[in-house]
Amino acid sequence: MSVPSLAELLSPHLGPLSPAAAQACGAARCLALAAGQTLLGADDVWQHLWGVARGSLRLYHLDAAGQASNKNFFLAGGLVWPITPALRSGPCGFWIEAVAPSRVWALPWPAWQAAAGSDPPWQAFEQRTLSALLEHKMERERQFLHCSAGERYLDLLDRHGEWVRELPLRHLASWLGITDVALSRIRRRHRLNRG
Repeated sequence: MSVPSLAELLSPHLGPLSPAAAQACGAARCLALAAGQTLLGADDVWQHLWGVARGSLRLYHLDAAGQASNKNFFLAGGLVWPITPALRSGPCGFWIEAVAPSRVWALPWPAWQAAAGSDPPWQAFEQRTLSALLEHKMERERQFLHCSAGERYLDLLDRHGEWVRELPLRHLASWLGITDVALSRIRRRHRLNRG
């Protein structure tokens, strides 16, 4: 099975790539990651644009007791990069790892910035991504303050059904802020109510 190129992952968001952007994509390395393999550690400075060609990635924090709390997921077709200047200049503060065996394109961020950072399609995509990220954070905060775990799960089904199909239960539970046992009960109740 062929792996889509980084250019193929970017084109749906940017349209036809500029010659410089296409050339930069040609220099990307394809990394084969095992499930659980770390791509970025909390003390690392984030220096790459990554395109998920196959598999899935999770972004997570570790608390003082070493308990992981998932902050986001990127499945096949997803693009992730150091979106803020602080992420590019100091320790990122969280971890990125493969959830499943994955193939990820890695392109050094400075090379991408030099090739496409001022391209209007990339700037528009970055702006849309920032806006969506802020909206997501605000909605997630609202849900944790005002919604039950069951309501958060129903919203997850609605907004990210692909996560429910592809990610392990324990990672979904962490993202919802509950235990995997509690999530199993919620899913069972949901199936009974639908049936």
